[in-house]
Amino acid sequence: MKRIKPIREINTVISVPGSKSYTQRALITSALATGRSVIKDALISEDTEHLIEALSVLGANITQQGHDFVVEGTGGKLVTPPSPLYLGNNGTGLRFLVGTVSIGHGTFVLDGNRRMRQRPIQPLVDALNKMGVKAFCVAGTGCPPVQVEAEGLPGGKTRLDTALSSQYVSSLLLASPYAQEDIEIGMSSLVPSWPYIKLTLDVMAHFGVKVSVSEERFFHIKARQAYQPKEYAIEGDVSSATYFMAAAAIVGGTIRIPNINGNSLQGDLRLLEILETMGCKVSASEDGIEVTGPLSNQEDLSFDLNDAPDMVPALAVVSAFRKGKTILQNILHLRVKESDRVAALTHELRKLGARVEKKADGMIIQGIATRGAEIDCYDDHRIAMSFAIAGLAIEGISIKDPGCVKKSFPDFWEKLDSLG
Repeated sequence: MKRIKPIREINTVISVPGSKSYTQRALITSALATGRSVIKDALISEDTEHLIEALSVLGANITQQGHDFVVEGTGGKLVTPPSPLYLGNNGTGLRFLVGTVSIGHGTFVLDGNRRMRQRPIQPLVDALNKMGVKAFCVAGTGCPPVQVEAEGLPGGKTRLDTALSSQYVSSLLLASPYAQEDIEIGMSSLVPSWPYIKLTLDVMAHFGVKVSVSEERFFHIKARQAYQPKEYAIEGDVSSATYFMAAAAIVGGTIRIPNINGNSLQGDLRLLEILETMGCKVSASEDGIEVTGPLSNQEDLSFDLNDAPDMVPALAVVSAFRKGKTILQNILHLRVKESDRVAALTHELRKLGARVEKKADGMIIQGIATRGAEIDCYDDHRIAMSFAIAGLAIEGISIKDPGCVKKSFPDFWEKLDSLG
């Protein structure tokens, strides 16, 4: 149990860990490259460790030097593992690896914890089968564990249902340079979290592979390419920064985060724009971002958050400190994250006294949150960190499972304590 101490005002500079999204993509590409890559300022967390362990079993040699990873790649020639690859609740890592192992030869099984076994992956499995890969969900649930009987990735055309996750597309993209024939990926529905696909394309380009994109619906990748070993610097994680942006908005005062690139491709940077709409002062440049609160716009507001799901927990908590209604729309994909975040946010915000209406694909939140509570985290790092920020403004908030933040932000509590 972690009890949060309220503070009166924030005036500080704080740095956040490296981007989880960039770190995991760079680990995959460098592990497939031929030669030595260095990933600088990487995120070191539970999710990263699970992915590194799996890539090591597949034949990559990955060592940690401070906050950097040195990767000796496989050249796309994977070792067939003797037992299932375990990814915990690292949905990104597991989905990426389902595509990656398809370039290998032999039987690959990918599994995770209890929640991971509830998170959908069937659309990715179907897309691989359309290209000639024999893959299936072992339990028949459309969720992990997944078994891939690989004989190399044949390539060709495939179509993908992307309604629930952009990670299906990224998984195919990351593996595609090692296919036997050119690949064309088409999307059958509007993809959520499009900025995350842009991150994938950005990392692939840095490691020497270009993808042709048409109408943001079709991807063309030439076969028999290879990632080149590179040195790659990881940006600060904007998703991790959203909690501190939220803190300035709720409590008041100014917070500056120097290791966030104000021109980043990371979609959660949109929270700056939203907080400005809510009445905060914001600035962004290559030298960092800055937010000055408190909130001053109490009008009813509505936001479509299809492209930026990971900032929704922080924004939902901020919304509970406004008199006006805040409508969060197009967030169906939050129901299949580390927890059902729509349900979790609704239940815990009501404990604080906020009025919350849960929709199938959205939420309507109206403050004002006024009372403390013990917060259930649902083993979800983003729920824990978001409600910790509420505790800076309200007396009596305690986080029941503070250890779950190790998934993406191991020193979050030290950073939070430094605000006071």
